[in-house]
Amino acid sequence: MTARLLIVEDNAEFVANLTEILEDLGHEVRSAETCAKALKVGLDWVEVALVDLRLPDGDGTRLAEQLKEQNPDCEVVLLTGHASVESAAAAVRAGVWDYLIKPCATPDLLATLSKALRHVQAQIEKRELSRRAQRAEKLAAVGTLTAGLSHEIRNPLNAAALQLTVLERRLRKLDPAIQQPLIDPLTLVRDEIRRLEHILQDFLQFARPAPVTMRRIALDELLTKVVALMRSDAERRQIVLDTHWLTQPEVSGDADQLRQVFMNLTLNALDAAGPGGHVRVSCLRDSEGVHVYVDDSGPGVEPTQRDRLFEPFFTTKAQGSGLGLPISNTIVSQHGGRIEISRGPLGGARFAVSLPR
Repeated sequence: MTARLLIVEDNAEFVANLTEILEDLGHEVRSAETCAKALKVGLDWVEVALVDLRLPDGDGTRLAEQLKEQNPDCEVVLLTGHASVESAAAAVRAGVWDYLIKPCATPDLLATLSKALRHVQAQIEKRELSRRAQRAEKLAAVGTLTAGLSHEIRNPLNAAALQLTVLERRLRKLDPAIQQPLIDPLTLVRDEIRRLEHILQDFLQFARPAPVTMRRIALDELLTKVVALMRSDAERRQIVLDTHWLTQPEVSGDADQLRQVFMNLTLNALDAAGPGGHVRVSCLRDSEGVHVYVDDSGPGVEPTQRDRLFEPFFTTKAQGSGLGLPISNTIVSQHGGRIEISRGPLGGARFAVSLPR
């Protein structure tokens, strides 16, 4: 079991030795010699932190609290060469996983790390199961609601659209000088009806996902088409939209549904980046599968909101049904993949879609 480990210690030799041991075991290791650097390096990243009690710019116990505030799932192992009842009690209050006295044997330290990591993974799995249960409940509710209301909503919308068409034809027969002031509000109403139809369609698609037709897809060609469709929108907003992939990855999937996923993620990234921003669509292939990344230079997604983005009806936008990302997540899940959210290299959010090869 590999992990993202943070060592907070001002003894460079100890850090170097421990880093070598942990990296040989397959862990990803970062280090910091001060509290300030640890908070910056470990933000939204660390799973288990090894923290010295006494640091040049602060107290390790307080740092443990701050790290857990930033990364609710992480665990902290406190290290000290000067143990006392008071410091041990403070460590318990700070919620640290364990409290070890230096020098401690390497096997003991590794055993403690292993237990902490297992606890982290168990907590993540527990939260994921709870989140899936909540999504399933909401999905069932949406399905029931959609089945009962789709007919009742669509019929009036169709009737209204038909009457607007009839009214527009009659207005076109009037004197051209008085047509436009009458047609402008008509156009506005028709656009709003179309928006309602799109929202209804989102409801139907989320409640009753279309079956997936699996075929071999050249993912780079599909992504190229998606970016080409988004290019004019990006230019209009003065946003840099670029791509990066060196391989020609292939996956098995439904091209139309996957196109919808990547268009939705790219459009969300453009919205987040804002005028003068930067969006990048990239792709790589490894032994586990194919990964598509959509990065933006926007403000990012708060850790407290990441778990909710795939919930039906939850949205951070002023307008929207809150179903775009849940629909995308459903499509990716049907393909045996997953979507993950993190902080990206452009400073904003990174949406990573992983699909099996």
